[in-house]
Amino acid sequence: MKTAVSVPDQVFEEAEHLAKRLRLSRSELYSKALAEYVARHAPDSVTESFDRICAELDAEPDAAFQRAARAVLESTEW
Repeated sequence: MKTAVSVPDQVFEEAEHLAKRLRLSRSELYSKALAEYVARHAPDSVTESFDRICAELDAEPDAAFQRAARAVLESTEW
């Protein structure tokens, strides 16, 4: 999809330098940047991804981690 956006001159220049350093086209850089921004602002997708990874691991909880978590919870004032 083509689109036109306006960005401040300084942001444009920094993006140009970054694209050259990463050997990406301007479109690739902007697309990657926008995708990352959208992902960071979609907390449900982060939770879903984490849940999916945990389900794939299908492992028993680590006993040491459970003890440490319990100790933190017991020492925390609710």
